[in-house]
Parts: sequence; C-alpha cells; structure tokens
Amino acid sequence: MAFAAQFAGVYLNFSPEDAVSRSGKLAAFMADGMDQQLGWDGNGKLGAVAIQPYDIEVTDDANAIVTVAFQTGSRRLHLSVPIYYSGDADGNRFVVSGWPAILPAPGPADLPQVAEPESDDAAATELKPQLEGFFRNYASGNGAELQRYVTAGTSLPSFAGAFTFAELKSVVVPVGGATREIQAVVVWVLPDAVATDAGAAVASTGTGRLQQAYRLTVVKQGDKWYVDDIRGAGRAVG
Repeated sequence: MAFAAQFAGVYLNFSPEDAVSRSGKLAAFMADGMDQQLGWDGNGKLGAVAIQPYDIEVTDDANAIVTVAFQTGSRRLHLSVPIYYSGDADGNRFVVSGWPAILPAPGPADLPQVAEPESDDAAATELKPQLEGFFRNYASGNGAELQRYVTAGTSLPSFAGAFTFAELKSVVVPVGGATREIQAVVVWVLPDAVATDAGAAVASTGTGRLQQAYRLTVVKQGDKWYVDDIRGAGRAVG
C-alpha cells in the first residue's frame, strides 16, 4: 500500500512544465513498455495532497488493486492502482501493472442522534472553577500550579505555552459517584509565528482562537474535584 501511495504522489501531480521530470519519476513504478505519462497528454494541471492508503483488494497471490485517498482543491477523491507483487531473492518488489483510475470518494457517514446524558448541574458548577484553573495551567506548562488540580500521584504532560487558555465554553457532567467521566469544550488562543532574520520562528501575541473538546476523568476528594486523566472527547459535545 505504501508503494501505491508513493506512486500516487507522482501520478496525481502534474503540469506541462514538469512533464519530463514526471515521466522520469513514473518510470520507477511502471512495468516496461507502458506509456511514459500513463495516459496524460501533457496539457492541463492537477495537484493532490493528503495522499493516504485507503483500501486493498487482493485478486490473487501476485496481484492486487490498491485504493489511495487524496485531496485536490476542495474535493476528496480516490485513486485505484493495479499492483503486481514479486517476492524473490532480491526482496519484495512491486510494479504498477495497468491503468490507474480516479474515483469519487464516499460522502460523509450519517451520524445518528444519541440521547443526551442526564446532567448533574450542581457538580458542573463545582467543577467549572477547578477546570478553568486546570486548563489555564495545562496550557502554560506551570507544573507546580497544574499539580493543584490533578489527583495525587498523577502526572500529566502540558502544552508548555504552545497555547493560551481563553475560556471554558461548556461542561457536561453526567450523574454519578465520586469518579466521573465528563466532557469539556475549551477555547485556546493561538500564537502567531513570526519569522526572524535568522529563519527561526518566535511566538508573538496571538489573536486566533481554536475550540476543542476533551473527555476528562475527574475524582472528588473532600469538597473538591481533581483531574485524573484527559483525552479527546470523541462525539461532539456542548
């Protein structure tokens, strides 16, 4: 599948100015006697990014059709690539054995509705100031302050200043006991990267904002809640 993805990176990017270079690069993937441009007449342009192996259909011990996903402009598409495999004393070898085909990519899946969990509003009110302090220090990387908001014995990595905490937009706290799995939507301030004369990038005061959703395990000890773990939230919340 990696061979097909490498091939796709050459095959799907072309312009008249690069025709000679492209044919030379394609030769490393193609069987002898195949069209040097694999069907392109030398006119027009195509550019592809986000090229990734997607699927493989094995037809026999030596042949397969590999599907590669890619993006061109605002469109997601697939490229079907027939591949022949040969294993010998020189190792595993592959070659493009026929004409590739560009196909439409499937549309987004239909996301079914799920019932909202019963919310514990009192616990959410208790948690909000704790979570604000946690996320503020989680962003800044102040380890000593961050430990005030996590359970004893827990050590969590931080962003170490890569972002700045802007706001806790929402908290969803299901009904439960002293240990809960909650979801929080946080807004980060993004730093602007400024190139210096030496070519390095330094952070300046940022104005861009990015909303993110997290799933946290929190534990109530005494009259306070503490964070025990943090992960991506999964389904949309808030």
